[in-house]
Amino acid sequence: MTPHRWVMRAVGEPMVREPLQLDPPLPGHVQVEVAGCGVCHTDLGYLYDGVRTNQPLPLVLGHEISGRVVAAGAGAEGWLGKAVIVPAVIPCGECDACRRGKGTICPSQKMPGNDIHGGFATHLEVPARGLCAVDEVRLAKVGLTLADVSVVADAVTTPYQAVTQAGVGPGQVVVVIGVGGVGSYCAQIAAALGATVVAVDVDPRKLEAVAAHGASRTFNLRETEPKNLKKEIGAFAKAKGLPSREWVIFECSGTAAGQATAFGLLVHGATLGVVGFTMDKVELRLSNLMAFHARALGNWGCAPDLYPAALDLVLDGRVKLAPFVERHPLSEINRVLADVHERKLTRRAILVPA
Repeated sequence: MTPHRWVMRAVGEPMVREPLQLDPPLPGHVQVEVAGCGVCHTDLGYLYDGVRTNQPLPLVLGHEISGRVVAAGAGAEGWLGKAVIVPAVIPCGECDACRRGKGTICPSQKMPGNDIHGGFATHLEVPARGLCAVDEVRLAKVGLTLADVSVVADAVTTPYQAVTQAGVGPGQVVVVIGVGGVGSYCAQIAAALGATVVAVDVDPRKLEAVAAHGASRTFNLRETEPKNLKKEIGAFAKAKGLPSREWVIFECSGTAAGQATAFGLLVHGATLGVVGFTMDKVELRLSNLMAFHARALGNWGCAPDLYPAALDLVLDGRVKLAPFVERHPLSEINRVLADVHERKLTRRAILVPA
């Protein structure tokens, strides 16, 4: 395959294919031959909504990347030939924040498709620090390809970090707002850790899919009044002998309506995890956090040291990828991005170089 990449040159314009010069990697870096790169709504924010990238355009987007290391710089030779997942956010590992275990707020972090060129290409160069090795024997046993696990880099690991930092465990009620993409994995991860999951969305297809994989109860907000949602979830919890307090609510839709709905579900001792992103503003009464003695947690990406545990859930079959992803040729990138933007796809699109 002739090395090439697809470049964003301007907001709202089609991506452009360019030839790619493959240079030897820098010390501590590796060159990854891309197996697959997932399409995230963050990519759409850059391309369609004018969200600024940290590196000026032109830029190769794409931060959900899996592939094989085909070249390595000095000090990274041990990665040669290995199947890997590239972290969506790569901390420097050396600053004060990184030394204190706070790599997600590292001021020198690198995000493919934002700070550096991303994975909508046949190859890319990234720091070797934080790479997650993929056991291809276990991968084959669960019927997945290396391209499929590209979505672990964000759609799985981001909610994994959100769920773990919220302290989700057995006997808890977890409500997931928005169960397409990230939300579908948030529901599965919470269920895998023993929680009872309630899924909320406006798309019956997404609700049907997550009902078969993690959610014990679903609510379609086109059929349920938002003002009645809290009461109905409470009735479900009571019928199941579950607590009426200390719910954990994850906002994964990345919409203003979803954020308002999530905040409206606060109960005493609740935890609100904000996982989805939107540029829209929401009017909230923050005093509810005080009155309910609740807490709100943000979640930016996922620390690379959590990737192996998140990947284990997939390789153990406890979190399913296949029902929620679909592969497309990288050559069809402009059609796929448009389809995702227009919400024509219900599964996570993975672009595969071909």
